[in-house]
Amino acid sequence: TVNCLDQHVEKSPNRVALIWERDEPGTAVHVTYRELLDLTCRLANTLKKYGIQKGDRVAIYMSVSPLSVAAMLACARIGAVHTVVFAGFSAESLAGRILDSGCKAVITYNQGVRGGRIIELKTTVDEAVKNCPSIKHVFVAQRTDNKVQMGDRDIPLEEEMTKADSICDPESMDSEDMLFMLYTSGSTGKPKGIVHTQAGYLLYAALTHKYVFDYQQGDVFGCVADIGWITGHSYVVYGPLCNGATSVLFESTPVYPDPGRYWEVVQRLKINQFYGAPTAIRLLLNYGEEWVKKYDRSSLKVLGSVGEPINKEAWQWFYQVVGEGRCALVDTWWQTETGGICIAPLPSEEKAEIVPAMAMRPFFGIVPVLMDENGEVLEGNDVSGALCIAQPWPGMARTIYGDHQRFIDAYFKAYPGYYFTGDGAYRSQKGYYQITGRMDDIINISGHRLGTAEIEDAMADHPEVPETAVVGYPHRIKGEGAFAFIVLKEQTARVDHIKEELKTIVASKIAKYAVPDHILVVKRLPKTRSGKIMRRLLRKVVTEQSSNMGDVTTLDDPSVVKEILDAYQKYKEKSSS
Repeated sequence: TVNCLDQHVEKSPNRVALIWERDEPGTAVHVTYRELLDLTCRLANTLKKYGIQKGDRVAIYMSVSPLSVAAMLACARIGAVHTVVFAGFSAESLAGRILDSGCKAVITYNQGVRGGRIIELKTTVDEAVKNCPSIKHVFVAQRTDNKVQMGDRDIPLEEEMTKADSICDPESMDSEDMLFMLYTSGSTGKPKGIVHTQAGYLLYAALTHKYVFDYQQGDVFGCVADIGWITGHSYVVYGPLCNGATSVLFESTPVYPDPGRYWEVVQRLKINQFYGAPTAIRLLLNYGEEWVKKYDRSSLKVLGSVGEPINKEAWQWFYQVVGEGRCALVDTWWQTETGGICIAPLPSEEKAEIVPAMAMRPFFGIVPVLMDENGEVLEGNDVSGALCIAQPWPGMARTIYGDHQRFIDAYFKAYPGYYFTGDGAYRSQKGYYQITGRMDDIINISGHRLGTAEIEDAMADHPEVPETAVVGYPHRIKGEGAFAFIVLKEQTARVDHIKEELKTIVASKIAKYAVPDHILVVKRLPKTRSGKIMRRLLRKVVTEQSSNMGDVTTLDDPSVVKEILDAYQKYKEKSSS
């Protein structure tokens, strides 16, 4: 926090640190570095008063706001470890993360506001902490004027902060002490707590923010990600604040109150760098250009895309329509595990080309390699393989909390001596990198990474559904959607009812965005003789590449393929009618 706050308060206390673009259109709140330091210290002293010490874990379940940023920084200031849980996650998801990390406290709001709707945050926290004995206190801030039930362990946060001292000496930390944990999906059902440390992470976030976006002092940096994701950690909070930037906090949605919201905000706040997700761009593209052209975007200098590979159509629209063909567009590739951007078109030599829909150039110190099936390094250009990184960099994750072996297995076992990203990539004839997508059972829904196993585990709770298999399929807006194949215990007339129940289960166990778009009932799933489900074949069915099924000799009974294809055709005909 000294790097993010104190150093700037000494030099320019009245510089704006945060512009909070609240959900209610046109009600932006400006917070200076001095005010943010004051908020942070009062919050830090409040945490200390209630027994939070160096090394304790604290869950933050809040929508994007100056207070949620102050909560992150307050933890950092006293040496506590924050784990921010996206405020769209269910009570069960929140409880799982609290239990895994052993959090002592939760910081939340009474309610959240998004797209004109109220989100019940405190109620969700109450539901979650019922089964979390490690939680001693729940700090509750007010986002709305509505009263919520307060129990014995609940503490009204702002009330306590007004009583707290506005000076809090920062805890002295070792460069490799934990700064935060952030949970991300793996290929098994249990999310993993990715650990980032103090010095390397902050250095990497600050440098990439400065050079990838060509950030200059005085610019207004607009990253519209939620703080619940790594993008919000690195490019809303830590990177920009370390660089003394003015960072926009966007609480709303791209289509509230209308599809011009992003561009109206760009005009009103005079945003210079705009960093967002391809899924939002694809959504807005459908509403046409007039919503963009209605607003003055002349302040924009650099556009950025994050969360999934951007398709060419969305890239062109973003570049030509939004950026008027005059802004550099950086398609950035990185992960929760990498801490910051690893491959992006900038920085580059002056006037160097930017190829549409390509991440292109590795950042300083990043050494990408492509591997073939036999684990050999692919030399030369115009080749595709598994994307690995050959040497460490400051922002890399250090472990998975409480499970270092899983960390080794997930990232360093497949290609010994290399970090395996889980993504496939293509190196072009000119030596540029293009990310081709995940190589494992992980899908990317609207930029949210989700293991198909998590959805399967959730649906397995239904008493009438003994078996499920979930695969990703291309989706026009979301990039990918989830397609579920289910086997029922017995023939039943309740099929539609069961499908609805399954959707409810997934929403309550994970989050609404994880709910499958399609659920298809089949007699049985395609399995190998050892009982492993061949999801590859199901993927071929839903992407309609059934003429090219590949090797099916390992299947227990190859006739299952035709069975599933017939069921899929019937389902499709029924859906289109």
